[in-house]
Amino acid sequence: MTLLTQYIVNGLSAGSLYALVALGIVLLYRSSRVLNFAHGDLASTGVFLALSALAAGWPYPLALAAGLGGSGLLAMAFYRTFLRPVRGGTQLGFVIATLAFALILSGLQVWVWGTHTRVFPFLLSENRVIRWGGVAVSERTLGTLGIGILLVAGLSVFVRRSPWGLAMRAVAQDPEAAQLLGVPVGRVLAGTWALSGVLGACAGMLLAPAVFVDPFMMLDPFLKGFAAAVLGGMESLPGAVIGGFGLGVLESLFAGYVSVRFKTTLAFGVIVAVLLIRPEGLLGRPFQRRA
Repeated sequence: MTLLTQYIVNGLSAGSLYALVALGIVLLYRSSRVLNFAHGDLASTGVFLALSALAAGWPYPLALAAGLGGSGLLAMAFYRTFLRPVRGGTQLGFVIATLAFALILSGLQVWVWGTHTRVFPFLLSENRVIRWGGVAVSERTLGTLGIGILLVAGLSVFVRRSPWGLAMRAVAQDPEAAQLLGVPVGRVLAGTWALSGVLGACAGMLLAPAVFVDPFMMLDPFLKGFAAAVLGGMESLPGAVIGGFGLGVLESLFAGYVSVRFKTTLAFGVIVAVLLIRPEGLLGRPFQRRA
């Protein structure tokens, strides 16, 4: 029982990162029907910006804010420059555009910061361990889990309670009707892109202390977050959260009891099995073709 609890806690910590990535993906898809394949590269760019600010002597909170803000502004600039002028474009065209943006960001990271790995500092230590019974959790793991849950809860309140969140939901439901009612659809979509970029950078900065920072550090978390979004339902924010935490726990249990080598393979296998039964995801609505 103690070992099981340990695996679940570890899985929830990883799952909170997957949930943050999935929320950024779902948030954009609900509003603009665009799958942003540059989400991971936007996140790693934010991490590199924060590292540069720290190297320049900026205080830690200010450096983190610079990274989060930089990632959000880059995402918003991409939308305004490349996607807004062709709002009526095809889904395939949008996918190609985000893939191109991902390649550009990846190339810029290699050009500016190089390919060598770096260490991202964190205020909480991996070596200091807190014990409850037989369960041991490092301060960093506990901090990552706590911050992840707070961010997910904060986003949920923002979307459900704030006027801007109401506008985002209106645009997601019917952009033409929202515009007729006076909602500034263009600004709402630009803000949604910025918020998605910030969410991705949050996940990147929580992950960075546990790994070495390089231009490809977000590739695996992006794929897991994308899988979590599909598992939970591409139009459901609660589904993204459940998918992220569920995927993290599933991976941890499989790695602990079966094999660490094939944990990713099993996770995607279960997702395929779920989608065969429920193609819209666990909390998604049945797909309907728009008139």
